[in-house]
Amino acid sequence: MIKVDNYFNYKEKKIYYRVKGKGHTLVLLHGFLENQNIWNYYSEQLSKNCKVITIDLPGHGRSENISEVHSMELMAEVIDELLQRLQIREYVIVGHSMGGYVSLAFAEMFPKGCKGFGVFHAHALADSTEAKINRGRAIQVVKANHKDFISQFIPDLFTLRNQEKYANEIKQLQAESRQMEKEGIIAALNGMRQRSEKLQLLKKAKVPVLFIIGKKDPRTPLDIMYQQISLAEHSEVLILDNVAHMGFIEAKNVCLSFINDFVIRCFQPE
Repeated sequence: MIKVDNYFNYKEKKIYYRVKGKGHTLVLLHGFLENQNIWNYYSEQLSKNCKVITIDLPGHGRSENISEVHSMELMAEVIDELLQRLQIREYVIVGHSMGGYVSLAFAEMFPKGCKGFGVFHAHALADSTEAKINRGRAIQVVKANHKDFISQFIPDLFTLRNQEKYANEIKQLQAESRQMEKEGIIAALNGMRQRSEKLQLLKKAKVPVLFIIGKKDPRTPLDIMYQQISLAEHSEVLILDNVAHMGFIEAKNVCLSFINDFVIRCFQPE
């Protein structure tokens, strides 16, 4: 099916997005090196019950680079601008990986109208010292050859077993990621390296918080995630066996059903 993209200008740069369906609004955010195409199946299914908005975050997909650093707050401001233009006043926002960091920044900056938010293979901590060093190394690799970086990075997001099972999906992700400019990749890495922790947001949240976690995901260890889950007054949690960092592919229908039910509960009358 051909997807028709809309765009708007933010700081004189084009930002592309899609809207599908009617009713309560769900905003889905992709992760690092991804674009809104990862949500095509989800959008097709979820739009039967609600309005689904997806977006190419700055420097990803067809959206242009805005800055040398695409902070989580900058990307949250882009989403707020889009929702204002679409006159969306209430919404649920869920993000995968880097998109999860953006959803946390958004929920903190723009709480009015937010009926629930979620992290899909993401967490509320800032980068550790080691993680910051690793992102710095990644930036140097990207500067040297960003296509080689993409080729190595994406398969490691899957379990070894699923690397073979989803070989075609991995090739598609790699092909689309290779269309990115290295400046966009570096801006996102800088943004993630500089992000702040959001534990207080979880503690103070008065709306439901979604967590989707892969048991095989080294980026979100279960012991750390259990601590964060316990902080929120109303947590809804899906833990996936034999899944690493790509549950939207590795456990597609289970995640789809969980997100659908989460949206319904977020908009239930109090």
